[in-house]
Amino acid sequence: MTGNDVGVTPHPPPLALDDRGNALVSFAPGAEDEPPGDAPMGVALAAMWNGDRLLLVFNRFRQCWELPGGVIDPGETPRQAAARELVEETGHAPAGRLRFVGFARFTLAPDQRTEHGALFTGHAEDVSRSFRPNDEIAAIRWWNRREPPPERLHPLDAYLADLSSAR
Repeated sequence: MTGNDVGVTPHPPPLALDDRGNALVSFAPGAEDEPPGDAPMGVALAAMWNGDRLLLVFNRFRQCWELPGGVIDPGETPRQAAARELVEETGHAPAGRLRFVGFARFTLAPDQRTEHGALFTGHAEDVSRSFRPNDEIAAIRWWNRREPPPERLHPLDAYLADLSSAR
């Protein structure tokens, strides 16, 4: 430690990090109506389950498997965004009400800006046979959590999926 390091609190390591430098730095379960106010609420994600299987979508742009979800539109709540993104990306609505899990805090590359995301979970019917690829999503799949993860599974989404399965 140098003299310049005195009084500096080290940042804890990220919970998950991807190959582009994006990091999941913390996760806070809590009240859906009390979002953190120290950074924008940019995204909403939906971890959808069918028994032990998790629904994943293959994003054409990021070239990886991830949770359905995306940007929260102006005037939209995180819950509305999660439900809308699920329909846009898979063609199907959740089977029942989405349950709020918590708020994730991200630092995003390349400028390391901070953003929050809301995580929801719920039950989904197997929509594999009726799925039609679209401009953003090339494929969907069900990942049985007792099996190894699919190649190119986004590490931040994998971590958040684990959190959703524990609730």
